[in-house]
Amino acid sequence: MAKKITLFLNTSPYSYENTYTAMKIAEAALEKGLQTHVVASADGVYNFLNGQKGKGLPHAADGFKALMDKGLKVDL
Repeated sequence: MAKKITLFLNTSPYSYENTYTAMKIAEAALEKGLQTHVVASADGVYNFLNGQKGKGLPHAADGFKALMDKGLKVDL
């Protein structure tokens, strides 16, 4: 049985470090071969909208899209 990790993200893209932290944890989990899942709720859904801009941070939607291309599963 494959190991799994699920992350719950409910904060907006650039209000807190949570988005970047969730991306890095998801990236590390995927690299380790874990089935990785992100559940976004409330303001966390904004992390997956194109056009979100932050100060010096990667675009959240682009970062999550790259992870989804590597196998990340997302529920909004």
